[in-house]
Amino acid sequence: MKHKILNILLLCALFYPATALAGPGGKIAKAVAETFWGKVILAVVVLIFLPLALWVILQEYRAKKRVLHDLKIVARASPDFDWIKIRKRIQDCFHRIHTAWEKSDVSEAALWMTDWYWKNQQMVYLDRWERDGVVNICEVDKINTIKPILFSFRSDDHTPGEGSELAVLIEARMKDYLERKSDGKVVEGSKKKKDVERVWSFTFEKGQWVVSNIDEGSNSLEYVEMMKSVPKIEEALQLHGTAFNRE
Repeated sequence: MKHKILNILLLCALFYPATALAGPGGKIAKAVAETFWGKVILAVVVLIFLPLALWVILQEYRAKKRVLHDLKIVARASPDFDWIKIRKRIQDCFHRIHTAWEKSDVSEAALWMTDWYWKNQQMVYLDRWERDGVVNICEVDKINTIKPILFSFRSDDHTPGEGSELAVLIEARMKDYLERKSDGKVVEGSKKKKDVERVWSFTFEKGQWVVSNIDEGSNSLEYVEMMKSVPKIEEALQLHGTAFNRE
């Protein structure tokens, strides 16, 4: 919770520059209060905006509770929607995509992303960095938390659940920086390990959950608000003509 509060409060501080581009999704981890004065300023910001940070955490908790409830209902008929199974898939996607990203070839993780997303990342970021002579060093130490915050059930005429959307807030301990190939100099980011938070979106395609987008963790509240407008799971199942047993 401590790192979550710090991430939220940084949004309210005008003392920090905008996020540089790197990491899967094109984001370099922010260096949070790495200097003495940075810590002093951050402490002041914490005191002022702590109530807001706690409110955001509460909203995320409510969204998580509903997502897990809805997944539990759908999982009775489709094991692919079981949260334990999904969580393992998310972990696999997270590590494989970061490994491929550091190799500057996301095609290695193509099976874990939508076709549009992996091609977009390769063209928009990795190919450009290759031309600029820099490489993204993206080393994951461990995944701290995985918090579901959005789930929308969808279906088609042939595959129940096809096209369903899921968004999770992932916090991981990792290094994330841009390094110049010619001399190894860090041009963006820092070699220090940080707790990095991102919103990972997944789409259920052809029987698998695949990554469809990676967003800033500071945007988590937007996904929480979207969850509030998602129809009740019973209504969504009826709409798509899918019958599930209720508790």
